[in-house]
Amino acid sequence: MITKRIIPCLDVRDGRVVKGVNFAGLQDVSSPVTLAKFYSDCGADELVFYDITASSDGRKLFTDILCETAGNVFIPLTVGGGINTVADFDRVLKCGADKVSVNSGAIRDPQLIYEAAKRYGDQCVVLSVDIKRVSGEFRVFARGGRDDTGLEAIEWIRRCVGLGAGEVVVNSIDTDGVKGGFDLEMLAAVCAAVDVPVIASGGAGGIEDFITLFRALPRVDAGLAASIFHFGEVKIPDLKAAMAAASIPTRL
Repeated sequence: MITKRIIPCLDVRDGRVVKGVNFAGLQDVSSPVTLAKFYSDCGADELVFYDITASSDGRKLFTDILCETAGNVFIPLTVGGGINTVADFDRVLKCGADKVSVNSGAIRDPQLIYEAAKRYGDQCVVLSVDIKRVSGEFRVFARGGRDDTGLEAIEWIRRCVGLGAGEVVVNSIDTDGVKGGFDLEMLAAVCAAVDVPVIASGGAGGIEDFITLFRALPRVDAGLAASIFHFGEVKIPDLKAAMAAASIPTRL
């Protein structure tokens, strides 16, 4: 049985890890290099590094801090932020990323997914989708949750997987940082639509939220969280021990 992955997320702004609520009210947490090494050492299965203002600022992702971060971790690293061209994929992969996450760049040009998957393989292309409910519909948002694209999220995800995205990160803006649990309704809709790995993001408040996630939605492959790990509210070894005790397959 495939083990469920636990993935800390580093939201990086101006070279520092930050965290907010509902994509707003960001506060400084730590150095991405320090945090990345800590998570690599304490049992995280993978790590996500998002340069969260690259797209909204209209610039390329900072590569110096990324190179230093990648050099200090020995687990798979997914990197996103300001990925708009195949050349951007190439640049961050050369910095040490294992997978590249694309969001706003794919909204501007969906063919980016196809071209990147063709060159680097589906397993390298991660579709990250920021989703919020608008008038009862799951809607895709761009530029770090700032802009409503008008795209219906489930159909958008299905289209991008068809183009070659090998994994989907579902970021629920409604539950982000609220710590009330993952957005099970949204995740169930995504799992029913595609057959690639789905990563749940947004809403984890404690160990029990991960147990509930994996029990309720066995198709979800991984749980991603930020603040509960950054601030020591949940320790990854404790989480994994609880998952094992609940008969949820995990890498201890």
